[in-house]
Amino acid sequence: MAAVFILLSLLVLNLRTLIPPDEGRYAEMAREMLLSGDWVTTRLNGIKYFEKPPLHTWMSAVSFALFGIGDWQARLWNGVCGIFGVLMVAYTGRRVFGGRAGLYAALVLGSMLFWAAASQFNSLDLPVAATMALALCALLIAQHDGSDMAQRRRWMLVCWAAMALSLLAKGLIGIVLPGGVLFIYALVSGDRGVWRRLYPVTGLLVFLLLALPWFLLVAARNPEQPQFFFIHEHWDRFFLKTHHRDGPWYYFLVLLLPATMPWLATLPASLAAARKRVEGRFQPARLLLVWTIFILLFFSYSSSKLPGYMLPVFPAMALLAGVYLDRASRIAALSAPALLVIVGVAGVVCMRIFPIINLPLLGGAFGAAIVCGVAAGMAEWRGQRTAMVVLAALGGWMLTQLSMTAYETHGRQQAGRDAALAIRAELKYDTPVYSVGTYEQSMTFYMGHTVIPVAYSGELDFGLQQESWRGVASMDEFYARWLLSAGRGVPQYAIVREDLYGVMRLRGLPMIERARGNGIVVVTSPLK
Repeated sequence: MAAVFILLSLLVLNLRTLIPPDEGRYAEMAREMLLSGDWVTTRLNGIKYFEKPPLHTWMSAVSFALFGIGDWQARLWNGVCGIFGVLMVAYTGRRVFGGRAGLYAALVLGSMLFWAAASQFNSLDLPVAATMALALCALLIAQHDGSDMAQRRRWMLVCWAAMALSLLAKGLIGIVLPGGVLFIYALVSGDRGVWRRLYPVTGLLVFLLLALPWFLLVAARNPEQPQFFFIHEHWDRFFLKTHHRDGPWYYFLVLLLPATMPWLATLPASLAAARKRVEGRFQPARLLLVWTIFILLFFSYSSSKLPGYMLPVFPAMALLAGVYLDRASRIAALSAPALLVIVGVAGVVCMRIFPIINLPLLGGAFGAAIVCGVAAGMAEWRGQRTAMVVLAALGGWMLTQLSMTAYETHGRQQAGRDAALAIRAELKYDTPVYSVGTYEQSMTFYMGHTVIPVAYSGELDFGLQQESWRGVASMDEFYARWLLSAGRGVPQYAIVREDLYGVMRLRGLPMIERARGNGIVVVTSPLK
């Protein structure tokens, strides 16, 4: 079963175009890192870019080096992280809770809509969730009453190493969140001795050896990096609304409704059951409950909210769901198959409201949900709990993957892939390509060529402040450059926002339209 899951998870990585902004951005950063050979200073479009640490860029660049540059290679690190998270949850569930809890927990996690989707989407959120899942699982195994001293020490060092990887994956949340969870767990469980069982001296040494070198190197080469990364990207992002990503306090609670499909109805009961105290010093279910609630509250308080931020709670919820499903009544367990059928039927009825979606694929997604839901319900009614969980998980996974693939037609247009490929073969290393009033994240990757931003900064603003010569500040300056190169017969290209393209035509700029994309026009200057 594990082999089939791994194979299918890897095969679907190449079904879709890299959608902007996130997928195109992180693929391009890795491409540039590999080609430049600079593994310290992270760049986007050739411009310093310090919003995030480098782990994702490193691993994607390694993927490109091993397998070539392409879509599935850009998503491979996310795919591996998604698979690893599921397998780690399976192992931990079996070690800590026994019985079939680990198998059920793995099936729940692998089929939850957000986890299954994020495992196929090139962004930072799933890798940080996977590294934090490793820290959580290692902590559970280390602190479990059945672990001996050698096992406790070994797994606690794994936990410290995982927190270092989390720091390199996304930033300070990699240590702030586990630290906050431990503090609250010690208070509510009465297990004060947990602090003595963390191996803090050796663990902190492992943490610093893994996490500290890059921060020292990047700061030595780029003195402006620490202030931007730690103040602007952490303090300001959490407490201020400067990033324009705020939302109501219940933002993540609402998102839990689709994110946990098809196990939504199972989760409240599994969370409630975790409050009960069990025999022994360590209370693993309570730790998982604290992990889930604290992280949701933490991000709910933050002034910056995006759906992917909640991903670290899913391994904990899946473990609790696995324990619950191992003991749940037949009526309670039937909730997941029933929900699959309801969503599938509702989707078929409302399918016509998705005009930009591939309707046959979307119909297949809803059909798979109905078929698997019915089959799972029948299995549970016959007393076959494992078969029920497998079939419900298969239905949830297929619903997610087919729905995402159904978006491909629009996703390809949104990425501007065809427009990029229309000129890619003509571009040489030193060919100037301007990006006028916009920065198309995925087009840069598909062209295999950086662009010169014109009258635009956006998320490139900080880097352009450090290296202003990499951009063109005004349209007038761009006009002058374009006319000069056109007069000399030098090949040049521009990706132009549609409204600015009309302005350029009124100005009489010599140019030939080559392609159109999602709100952009690609032009070149006439050759003599």
